[in-house]
Amino acid sequence: MNRAEKVQRIREVLDELYPDPPIPLDHSDPFTLLVAVVLSAQTTDVRVNMVTPALFERAPTPAAMAKMPVAEIHALIKTCGLAPAKAKNIAGLARILVEKHGGKVPRTFEELEALPGVGHKTASVVMAQAFGVPAFAVDTHIHRLAERWGLSDGTSVEKTERDLKAAFPVETWIPMHLKIILFGREYCPALRHDLTTCPICSFAASQSRLRAAPKAAAKKKR
Repeated sequence: MNRAEKVQRIREVLDELYPDPPIPLDHSDPFTLLVAVVLSAQTTDVRVNMVTPALFERAPTPAAMAKMPVAEIHALIKTCGLAPAKAKNIAGLARILVEKHGGKVPRTFEELEALPGVGHKTASVVMAQAFGVPAFAVDTHIHRLAERWGLSDGTSVEKTERDLKAAFPVETWIPMHLKIILFGREYCPALRHDLTTCPICSFAASQSRLRAAPKAAAKKKR
């Protein structure tokens, strides 16, 4: 199976499993999406969705969030990982949105990535999900699956993004990002995973990985 055939088969499996993938972070507009994605770093989406209702009830807009003391933001998000830094970043980005962007979330990567706590992955999610701009946000699930499936070599997130953009048609980037994340969570975990029975690894993983899989499984049973 050549690379093009592999990519096509991966698409077919993912399309069948996730014909209409949901956005896992609850939000109502670009601002609440931006804040939710900032909160999601090193935190599960489930945890983020538990804390954002109270946060957004208290401050649903950049103007309202900018007026909140950092300590109050922290109190509402304290169960998220890296909460102290995230509280400062959320307060800071809200002030910048008010002062420099008229209370709106900017629509360019450069302006988004200039905000506190917003890296390229976060900007990619916002550009794609809030504004419909083709982007391929690479998180830990996508990074490891791209390497496991032989679509990239795992050397860097930046290279994985370039390789996936080259592999998949641009019109599929936004839903494909969500589909691979969901697949990684539900079918293709990082540890204790049997590649030979995986709906995608069974044909996409390298032969050396597949040959090693039964041996690894045998050791676990001992």
